[in-house]
Amino acid sequence: MSRWIGLNASLTGTTVDLAPLEPKHFFDLAALALDKRIWEFCPFNCSEAGRFREIFNEALCERDRGTQFPFVIIHKAHGKFIGGTRFLDIQQSHRKLEIGWTWLAPDYWATSTSLECKLLLLTFGFERLGASRIQLKADENDQRSRRVIEKMGGRFEGILRNDMIRDNQTIRHSAMYSIIDTDWEMVKPTLTALCREHPGG
Repeated sequence: MSRWIGLNASLTGTTVDLAPLEPKHFFDLAALALDKRIWEFCPFNCSEAGRFREIFNEALCERDRGTQFPFVIIHKAHGKFIGGTRFLDIQQSHRKLEIGWTWLAPDYWATSTSLECKLLLLTFGFERLGASRIQLKADENDQRSRRVIEKMGGRFEGILRNDMIRDNQTIRHSAMYSIIDTDWEMVKPTLTALCREHPGG
């Protein structure tokens, strides 16, 4: 069990809140996950009910092991679940972790929601946990996600070749980005401004 991130960690934003994922959330999240567009650049196809439950149960097991911490995204004004996100590859001894597995219902793709999730997670990581490095990955071909990461200040570190095997047995190459503690002073105001520029959803 991770002692770096408390099991009750909840993050409060302007448009969204991030709450720890629990089995009681599965029914509503599985209904959202039926839209295949969400999983186009993900290695797993969680539009299939069985695969969804397998992947999300595994996320809870990884939380117990202290290697991941999954959140559900709650839209405050609409009062409903709209997706999820996670801390991954948690390594307290090296003060580093990864932000990933951010997925949203397509109605919220062109809003500030994903940016605000990143702001909440990065703020928690650097200012509460004292992280030294936070990394982000995207499918090499996912230009939309890569542009967002670059615009908010993530530094491109290269392509991880043959990084993952997708459910359809094709190979995914991943683009690796990072933000380190000395970057945060400049990244935070940039990301905050980007959140204000986009509609809240």
